[in-house]
Parts: sequence; C-alpha cells; structure tokens
Amino acid sequence: MDNTHLPTTEAAVAAIRGIAEEFELTMSVTDDIGADRTSRRTAAALFTVLDPDGSLPHEAFVELVGSPSVSVRLFPEDDAQITVDGVEFHDIPRDAVPAFLRSVYGGLAFVKARMFPPSQWLVVPLPGDETYKELIIVPGLTPWLARSIR
Repeated sequence: MDNTHLPTTEAAVAAIRGIAEEFELTMSVTDDIGADRTSRRTAAALFTVLDPDGSLPHEAFVELVGSPSVSVRLFPEDDAQITVDGVEFHDIPRDAVPAFLRSVYGGLAFVKARMFPPSQWLVVPLPGDETYKELIIVPGLTPWLARSIR
C-alpha cells in the first residue's frame, strides 16, 4: 500500500480521484478556498481570504457513489472526516485517507457485533497495524453494512 505524504488538500483530492478510477466509482468534488469560506474559520472577518499566517486555506468535500456510499471532507488542518454509509469517522489524518478508502472498497472493512451490551462497530483496518473503529448509531444497517458483519 502507498503511504505517500499528502501536503495539500488538492493532493488528497488527486489521490482520491485515483482510487475512484481504480474501483470504478463516480466522484464529485466541492472546493471551498479562503478563510471566509472554510468551515473551521467561523471567526474570520468578512472578506478575509488569507489566514493570519498568510496561507490560503483549502477545504474540499468529496462524494464517492458506489457500494458503500462514502463522503470525505478534507480540512486545511491536515485531517479529514470520512462518512461510510452514515457512519462518521472524525479526525482521520489526511495521509491515511487513501489507505482508508482502499480498505473500505477492497473488502477489508467489517462490522463487529456484540450481544452484550448490544452494539455494532464499523472497523477499518489499515496497513501497519493502524485501525479505526466507530460505533454504528444509525437506525438499521444498510445492505453493505449488513453484509460486512463478522
């Protein structure tokens, strides 16, 4: 697996575009550029484009249509929020996004179910013994999540 450093939001979008082509997925991208447009810059003054350090923040929202449906919100602070069939993973490092998506679309991600206390977790293993897991709180499982139960 490729552990390439993704220094910018645009580099991450290009990496996601490559994964979409590899797994034959339809992809759409929405970009927000400038301190007055990005979601984490709510304190930015009106018409302020640059951050105080002079940088131009760039945020992107990527939707991948397929099974499962995945959306990726890339933040300027080198992290991302990935939603897989309604299950949200927060604070994923930007460099881990391609490996995360390959794990999901490559069949490595799975749902772990417990009888007591009753709970279901979406587990996404990455190369190098790194694993992300989130509690599934959406009511009812999507067909993809139901197929992935172990």
